[in-house]
Amino acid sequence: MLTVFFRGIFLYFLIILAVRLMGKRQIGELAPSELVITILISNIATLAMEDISVPLFTGIVPILTLVCLDVLASYVSLKSRRIRHAVSGKPKVVISNGVIDQKTLRALRYTVDDLMSALRTQGIFDISEVQYAVVETTGAVSALLKAENLPLTPKTAASPDPPADPPQAIISDGDFIDSAGRRLHIGKADILKKLKRKHLEIGDVFLCTVDSDGRVVIVEKQ
Repeated sequence: MLTVFFRGIFLYFLIILAVRLMGKRQIGELAPSELVITILISNIATLAMEDISVPLFTGIVPILTLVCLDVLASYVSLKSRRIRHAVSGKPKVVISNGVIDQKTLRALRYTVDDLMSALRTQGIFDISEVQYAVVETTGAVSALLKAENLPLTPKTAASPDPPADPPQAIISDGDFIDSAGRRLHIGKADILKKLKRKHLEIGDVFLCTVDSDGRVVIVEKQ
């Protein structure tokens, strides 16, 4: 009994250390790959804790292996947007300009009930009030109300005709995002012209966003 007790304490602190090393967020915010590793670590720890015939080292090695794999995958994903999207997926626009993209909903296997439920958690009960909505990689829905339904703030009061859709990233970590360009009706050549005025190339840009009025915000790589 004492063996199980001390193994449990050791594994408890080991899992805390492992999660801290992975730098993970709340369970509801985990990407698919992160959730898989979390489940695997919990199962391995349970076996090593309950079965005293299994050497403790046998449980420690796969846990640390999974942690190292997750850290390596995070590093590679940080360097490559394509790998990041392959591992974690990418956000999908399901409402744009007040119109529901039914094709994208079907591709995500997201029902209208799922969408309405996600909007209700944000205090939105009338879908006609939504201007823009995105299903994030975690499955959560982020929504922007139409201009006439936005709460009154000094910024909205000073801008009687705000942009319809929020700014979208068109360059991320030196990569041009073709899908954003198509949505905004902006080609790569158009962005290059804007960058050349600042003596920049696409590879020099960490983040570039464009709103529906064509306003561009550029953050250079450091």
